[in-house]
Amino acid sequence: MTLRKIIPADNPAIQQLIIAVMTAYDCVGEGYSINDTEVADMYLHYDTPGAVYYVLEEGGKIYGGAGIGPLSGGKVGTCELKKMYFYPEARGKGLGTKLLTLLLESARNMGYKHCYLETVERMEKANLLYNKFGFKKLVSQEGCTGHSGCDTFYVLDL
Repeated sequence: MTLRKIIPADNPAIQQLIIAVMTAYDCVGEGYSINDTEVADMYLHYDTPGAVYYVLEEGGKIYGGAGIGPLSGGKVGTCELKKMYFYPEARGKGLGTKLLTLLLESARNMGYKHCYLETVERMEKANLLYNKFGFKKLVSQEGCTGHSGCDTFYVLDL
């Protein structure tokens, strides 16, 4: 599988991925990222300074993706890890580690000092990955993401 930056043609596949994974974890309705306007055009939203989105692709099929961008309403120098999802067949193969390593390196290169993320506790394997990387659990949300459905928050000093 190859990690590469998102291109406009990836938009439908990434949207399907986000909807499938969020639905599987019952993260639908008000307060979840499945409803973010960027889901319909991920390329456009990450083709800006201070942001990047990578996809995991093999044989023309998208199996996962994740990005970083400025934390809306957050402290200066803080990025947010956003929309990190994988189809089940791509999980448990070290690809999350590879992608997160690339994203954190990208964040450092862009000058970010902290990386924030929001998730739900029931995404247990994702939470294990964040802990493995040294993300520290927070007691409440930061910034203005609009994701009131999330119940778990982390930050990592870069």
